[in-house]
Amino acid sequence: MSGDNSQGDPNGGGPWRRPQTLEALYDAIRAADDGIPQEVFDSIREEQGEENYDEVDLWDVLLMQDLAEYERIRGTADGEPGGVELEVMLEAIPVRNEDEPPPLEGEEESRVLRRVVRITGDGAGGGLNHHQIISLLRGQDLTNMIFNDAGVDHMEVDDMLHQPRPNTQDPDRFPKVPSEEGRKLMESGSFGSFDIHQRRPRGISRRLLDRELGLGEVEQQRNRGLMLQQMLPSTKPEMIIHYQNCVCCGQFSGDGNFFYTCTKDFKVRLYDTSNVYNWRYYKTFSYPFGQWTMTDADLSPDNRWLAFTSLQPEVAIAPTDPKDTGDSYTLNFAGGLDDDGWGGSFGIYSIRFSGDGRQLVAGTSTDSVVVYDIESRTVLHHIHAHLDDVNAVCFADRMSPHILYSGSDDCVIKVWDTRSIGDTRPAAAFVGHTEGLTYIDSKHDGRYILSNGKDQSMKLWDLRKAMSTDTFISTNPTAITRSADWQFDYRWQEYDESRWYQHPQDNSVVTFRGHKVQRTLIRCHFSPPNSTDSRYVYSGSADGHVYIWNIDATLAKKIDVESATEAATGGAGRYRNPRYQLHSYESQWSTIVRDVGWHPNAPILVASSWCGAANDTGTASVHGYNETEGGDGEESEGEGEDEGMAMGRVVDEKLNVPQVPVGRGLRPRIF
Repeated sequence: MSGDNSQGDPNGGGPWRRPQTLEALYDAIRAADDGIPQEVFDSIREEQGEENYDEVDLWDVLLMQDLAEYERIRGTADGEPGGVELEVMLEAIPVRNEDEPPPLEGEEESRVLRRVVRITGDGAGGGLNHHQIISLLRGQDLTNMIFNDAGVDHMEVDDMLHQPRPNTQDPDRFPKVPSEEGRKLMESGSFGSFDIHQRRPRGISRRLLDRELGLGEVEQQRNRGLMLQQMLPSTKPEMIIHYQNCVCCGQFSGDGNFFYTCTKDFKVRLYDTSNVYNWRYYKTFSYPFGQWTMTDADLSPDNRWLAFTSLQPEVAIAPTDPKDTGDSYTLNFAGGLDDDGWGGSFGIYSIRFSGDGRQLVAGTSTDSVVVYDIESRTVLHHIHAHLDDVNAVCFADRMSPHILYSGSDDCVIKVWDTRSIGDTRPAAAFVGHTEGLTYIDSKHDGRYILSNGKDQSMKLWDLRKAMSTDTFISTNPTAITRSADWQFDYRWQEYDESRWYQHPQDNSVVTFRGHKVQRTLIRCHFSPPNSTDSRYVYSGSADGHVYIWNIDATLAKKIDVESATEAATGGAGRYRNPRYQLHSYESQWSTIVRDVGWHPNAPILVASSWCGAANDTGTASVHGYNETEGGDGEESEGEGEDEGMAMGRVVDEKLNVPQVPVGRGLRPRIF
């Protein structure tokens, strides 16, 4: 093999200089008349650190194969056309609205959605697998490059993979804010008091004066509601309870007398909050068969019993009375199911008491809903309810055990009547989320429910607008969401907003956006009537905030839990869990607010969070109304940066204040 590189060398016969790019290297190889120049081998040998090797045809073969692949994709030096030939398989899905009649026999659908389902052909891999190519085409909106008759003559692979992704979707596809339907609900009085004639909201002091003047009974009631609506909790925490494990959920009892937290170490802790500004720890329970994490908990209608679950078929039941020193007991939801193919093995994602307290309903990892009778300790029904995990269940009314909702990763909410659930036929359905559901909450009025979805949207639904079962079956609204290629892994990936689209058969009333539903099953709720006049809906978020919306989808408040917990707990260097340090690749403090509990009678909420550099610890931060804070969540003028934290304190899970060294002694760490 000749070492003379003067023939066709772009360096003009001078000393060999290794090309800086792969493209330049291929050009240099192609320019050589008698094969690959010796200098190429010398350069490779220098980089590989190999002093003695036999210059066999191995390098020649490898480099020429790479060159052939490069020319096949890009085109040869002689101008012959190149490129990768692909065979694209499409799936045509008819799309009809609920009120749109089906086509006549022999008539085509008026609207058809075409989806890429498989790519085959010469070079279809190109370094990417089938799923990655599908994701690339869909996520980058490159479909027109395949379907366009004009086509693209030469598309360089590097440009496809590394250039910024254009978003060619309609920028107006997102729901309008404020929502017209939401505004109508606010004006109707279904969600709190509303003064349609008042252009500028009055301050709380003015409303207190109006209350003292006693200007009419109707006006007094409206004035009280409007005053409650203005008392939104602030970012500055009253207290931060620190845990050595992530806090999975936390809620107040219906009367506000106690608060419970469930943590990833399978512990349930209860706190006396009869004086909401002076909490007292009083009890801890353990889940005996825990797997990976705690998933859910729910209180009985009389607040006497707490049911809590993990990724197991057992549900633990514990007494909440401080005077009751008894232990928890378990109920097996897999009893008698071995013959039905379930194998007695599944995990429970969601658990709820019925309105009469006699039954428990669970959503499971086997795509099923389980109805359990507590008195007889038997499974009444175990139905295959969805096409994927059932992450959430809830009842429509506190006083009724009949109407039940279930939400799944198949993007559908189904409505069930427990009196006829045994025939596995739902009563109705809600369609509109384009990724799986994470949580459902009921207003407990038999009409409105709220859901969170992995499509980064929260939705309000009205039972009167639910899709009938017959329509659900005939229109098949899950056709455009059922493919796994459309789903992203919310546990690890960032959601790409260019993927978001409005479901063509969306029957929700209002859509709320702005928060992040990632890493875990983020929860959402209706605000309580006594402390907020039922004015708001709210949600945790993976960006470390609590989002509070008006019913018209406008943002009423944004509480920065991340900055509050970082400042109070000393940042990433403090309260680190040593078991997870090896899994942490970041030193920056971050917070994921998984659940938020709002006190039923006081303007106070508690954010249950995952915290730390690796989200391996947890906090329950107590946020109360602060009249000195501005309406936008910022401090009022003249207020010091740390002022207001004087009321705050950091405590452990038993509400003990950590001791910090001062000189030769110790003092409580209070902010």
